[in-house]
Amino acid sequence: MAKISRVEPTAPILKKRKQVAAYARVSMESERMNHSLSAQISHYSSLIQKNPEWDYAGVYADDFVNGTGTAKRNEFKRMLNDCEAGKINIILTKSISRFARNTVDLLETVRHLKDIGVEVRFEREHISSLSGDGELMLTILASFAQEESRSISDNVKWGIRKRMAEGIPNGRSRVYGYRWEGDGLVIVPEEAAVVRRIFQNFLDGKSRLETEREFAAEGITTRDGCRWVDSNIKVVLTNITYTGNMLLQKEYIADPISKQRRKNHGELPQYYVEDTHPAIIDKATFDYVQEEMARRRELGCFANKSLNLSCFSTKIKCGNCGRSFLRSARKRGSYVIWTCGSKKGRGKSCGARDIPEKLLQSVCAEVLCTGEFDDLAFAERIESVIIIGKDTMEFHFYGGEVKSVKWKSHAKETMWTPERKALWSEYNCRGGRNGTGLGFNEFTQRKERDGEWQEK
Repeated sequence: MAKISRVEPTAPILKKRKQVAAYARVSMESERMNHSLSAQISHYSSLIQKNPEWDYAGVYADDFVNGTGTAKRNEFKRMLNDCEAGKINIILTKSISRFARNTVDLLETVRHLKDIGVEVRFEREHISSLSGDGELMLTILASFAQEESRSISDNVKWGIRKRMAEGIPNGRSRVYGYRWEGDGLVIVPEEAAVVRRIFQNFLDGKSRLETEREFAAEGITTRDGCRWVDSNIKVVLTNITYTGNMLLQKEYIADPISKQRRKNHGELPQYYVEDTHPAIIDKATFDYVQEEMARRRELGCFANKSLNLSCFSTKIKCGNCGRSFLRSARKRGSYVIWTCGSKKGRGKSCGARDIPEKLLQSVCAEVLCTGEFDDLAFAERIESVIIIGKDTMEFHFYGGEVKSVKWKSHAKETMWTPERKALWSEYNCRGGRNGTGLGFNEFTQRKERDGEWQEK
């Protein structure tokens, strides 16, 4: 008799569906219908959902964003994050130029996605990033896309410069003190008053820092409600637009890929257009301010009268770290020393020795053979003094002569006068800090103020 066995039914093994997304982008340079954002989104949504082997993972779309970089492409970055999280297996995109116009960005992104098992398909070029020759073709075609972007940029720049040559500004940049009405600038009275005050403060000899502090104290803010700072004030003082004239192409984009903006220092022509709008500052005043700024820039820190400077400022240099020595007053201004700037910063001090000001003056007088120290002679003849080690000053004269001098500090002997010894003795006799509750400095200051110590 034949043997019969039962074969149990098995559930069919279903092929796992791929999570498919699409990336769409519309650049600032193109608004053609076949590149419109809505057309791309509609096309890919329908394409993905019609395929029975795919699951719809969404369409990521960047609107009016250039493809030469990724910093401002928020949807592109969100798509990459979803790929990292395993939410996407395949990315569809119309063409290489829609995905990226920067060859380096394209290849780095595609290689990274390939490493995590995500495929990118470029419809127009019929390229898959996972195919054998995919990367080679991408490299070649991405280079063409990048050069196409550069060509578009050059054409746009040509059009902008053509309009500038005719006196037409490129766009409507925001200028504090004005607003745009139609094709022209009109004055905003309350903002114009602030602009005039900035110029007047400068003409009165005030520094930009002083103006900044004034405005902060009075609650005067920028148009966006932010605090006025040195850089804002400098922009106002150097903007020729306030004279009723315009200077076009003050900046330019050096590279269409990096989009880095640079000041135009003569690399490209500029266009000066007169009487384009009402003036807030007259041209003569503006020109004088530019000359004064140049003069103060030449003077450096000496132009800022709020700083406590002397003839030694910026001229005493540290031989260890190269920083300037700074003036420091001790004991209520009665004892002044010059100390390396590294001791004032956040980093580690270079260990340079402090120099008493009186000793510095004495050595300078000896080197200049003036008997007593003459600050005018020092300023006129000495270019710099390098402090080397713990006992050498190297004087550099404007004529090129260099003279080295050994020095030794007598600060302790100078400071430790008989009067100070007597005060110290009295302080100790009264039990020091434990007996009076005062430190030695407080004790001596009270003696100086009251004339004599009064028992509590």
